[in-house]
Amino acid sequence: MKRDLRLHLSLRFLTIYRKMVAGNGMLYPILGFASCVAFIYMSFGDLKLSSFPKEPRLSFVERNETQFFLDGKPLYVNGWNSYWLMAHSVDETTRPRVSAMLQAGAKMGLTVCRTWAFNDGGYDALQISPGQFDERVFKALDYVIAEARQHGIRLLLSLVNNLQAYGGKTQYVKWAWQEGVGLSSSNDSFFFDPSIRKYFKNYVLTVLTRKNTITGIEYRNDPTIFAWELINEPRCMSDPSGDTLQDWLEEMTAFIKSIDKNHLLTIGLEGFYGPKSLKKSTVNPEEWASILGSDFVRNSNITNVDFTSVHIYPDNWFHVLGFEEKRNYVSKWVRSHIEDCDKELKKPVMFTEYGLSNQNKDFQPSQREQFYRTILDSIYKSAKKKRSGAGALVWQFLVEGMEEYNDDFGLVPWESPSIYKLTVEQSCRLARIQGLIQEKGNMNELCSKRE
Repeated sequence: MKRDLRLHLSLRFLTIYRKMVAGNGMLYPILGFASCVAFIYMSFGDLKLSSFPKEPRLSFVERNETQFFLDGKPLYVNGWNSYWLMAHSVDETTRPRVSAMLQAGAKMGLTVCRTWAFNDGGYDALQISPGQFDERVFKALDYVIAEARQHGIRLLLSLVNNLQAYGGKTQYVKWAWQEGVGLSSSNDSFFFDPSIRKYFKNYVLTVLTRKNTITGIEYRNDPTIFAWELINEPRCMSDPSGDTLQDWLEEMTAFIKSIDKNHLLTIGLEGFYGPKSLKKSTVNPEEWASILGSDFVRNSNITNVDFTSVHIYPDNWFHVLGFEEKRNYVSKWVRSHIEDCDKELKKPVMFTEYGLSNQNKDFQPSQREQFYRTILDSIYKSAKKKRSGAGALVWQFLVEGMEEYNDDFGLVPWESPSIYKLTVEQSCRLARIQGLIQEKGNMNELCSKRE
């Protein structure tokens, strides 16, 4: 119907133009030219526009002291982890899961999803070998970013893994060793070997300057990306003093900022206090946590680190505590890091992973809601006081049929009504603080049901 109308109008303009030229010579050349332009637009002007959905307008997230800001207003985050988005975007048969997860997150009022922007070596690797990339997998990451934009979700993209999953620092060390340039076969040589540092810098440069084949926007210029995470859960146990890791963090954060000054940057820490910290014996779960080569305050105090990151896994840290004891510890853990950021670091803190294992001997499904609420309530109370507790990301959400990607912390949110309800409740509480209920139609509709 719309196309027929345009064709009809185009023919009318052409008839008028012919009459003007025949009856008046060149008396109205400007009108005649305008008629021709209108003819061309009416006939063909919508061909390109109809091929692409309208892009929602986005601004970059910024930081001022202990708060995130977006469009001049404080921003507090309720979000989740789905590390598998790129892996599932490679194959057309699994790609719908990505869209379904992002759409579901948006329906729950979630605003940030943390996911992997790496896969080093192995099956469907993004980086096949140092400096060699699979364009097919890069296009999958392009899709993740473009799809997130369409659903109004921002991405916290992690650049490498301290663990072996998806390659991680182990793969970088193997590459250097295989090429005969590695200084050591130790995984920790990732942090001190000059050749490996060069490998990683090249990877970072390639990712940050990547031009998205769908949106045409370089990653470093795309506000869909909430922030970069340097490394997931860094540890350098060969140097408990923390000096080796600190040196690497300072060099790599400066390198990233030299390429991308638009985006925020965090490290990806677990949040443990180092051997020189007064909190090593009062807040750390046990003695082992102080000798991992990391230190929450020292590492996070690096100038180019915009916000701090903390993980919460009492099931992995304690093996004799009951549920209530773990929950009490978590309250203390969260308060301690918010206090550090309020008083000393003067930066926002994001609890970028939290979860409760379903493999605990005393596990009850209702415990997850209580555990999550303990963390989310702490964020809400901090946000109400305009303090540094800036958000939390649950580990992890999936869609149906993804058992091979699940672990003992993951869940399909709509299959757990109590978790779904709590998640939406947190989204709405934070949205009210930010004054977003009336501004955003989807939040107004979502949260009006909760009042």
